[in-house]
Amino acid sequence: MLHPIEARSAAKPSLVPVQRGPGGAGGAASEDNPWHTGAACRRDEAGLFFAPSKEPTAARLAREEQAKRVCARCPVLLECREHALMMPEPYGVWGGLTAAERRVVLARRRRRDAEIREATRQARPMAG
Repeated sequence: MLHPIEARSAAKPSLVPVQRGPGGAGGAASEDNPWHTGAACRRDEAGLFFAPSKEPTAARLAREEQAKRVCARCPVLLECREHALMMPEPYGVWGGLTAAERRVVLARRRRRDAEIREATRQARPMAG
């Protein structure tokens, strides 16, 4: 059975981002060696990163913390996080963030981008 990252890239290979610059395990990524080949989660149980149906809250929180500990030691944590934010991945722990935490990050980015656009618009001299 494929790990969720492999399954995703096998289904949609053009959507998997290629890591730029020095990378996780073994250096720079390429199309033959995408960023996720160095992911720490490839050696762990996929169920750790995705909730089973009707999972009790305490069990979910414990599982997510365990998944985040795997992410914390991952050499491609930032690439994974950006992938999950850009796709956006609706489920699971990606790049050390849960789906709810990623929604917060995305909302903050949208708010920041809107503030920058507004500040830029106000800074332009009015043509008259």
